[in-house]
This record gives sequence, C-alpha cells and structure tokens, in this order.
Amino acid sequence: MADPRTTLHEERRGTLARLATLTGDFAAIVEASEGSNADDEHDPEGATIAFERSQLDALVQQARHHVSEIDAALERLDAGTYGICERCGRPIAPGRLEARPVARTCIGCASG
Repeated sequence: MADPRTTLHEERRGTLARLATLTGDFAAIVEASEGSNADDEHDPEGATIAFERSQLDALVQQARHHVSEIDAALERLDAGTYGICERCGRPIAPGRLEARPVARTCIGCASG
C-alpha cells in the first residue's frame, strides 16, 4: 500500500474538488429555478428540477461526509491508531485499507 497520508490527502483533494463542482451545480439549479414561477407539483419539468436538486443535495452531503471521514483517518494517523479496528483492536487488513483508506473497522467487525 502507498503511504496512507499521501493517499488520504490525494483523496481529500479530489473529494473537495468534486464538492466544489457539485456545490456550483446545485447553486446553478437553484438560481435557475428561482427566476421561474414553475410549480414543481403541476409543471411536467418541475419534477425533474426537484429530482435534480434532491440528487445533487444528496451527492453534496455524501462528499461532505467523506471529507469528514478522511479528516478522521488523518487524525488516527497522527494518533498512531490508523489501521487498528475501532471495535476489536486488531489490525485492519492492508487490502481493506487500500480499497477503503478511511476504514475504521476490520472486515470481520464491518460484516458483523
């Protein structure tokens, strides 16, 4: 596995870039619909606009949560507990950390 700190910082940068794009897209949809007197309930396009807004909001929240998880993983690195399962205290398999660098639990605890 590559250096976890480097991996986490790269993932954080990528997530923040995605978050900036999503936030801009969300703001554009909201701004575009503000000037309109569209009735989401009765306008055939209203459902699409509402869905797009809802979908983008969910993606924004997901990206924000992921940044929080990355920050928590970086804190664990600083504390010397990165790669240790928060439930059972055993090491988290390198393959799991490679696939999911923010993992807090080993595969066994995550499954159970």
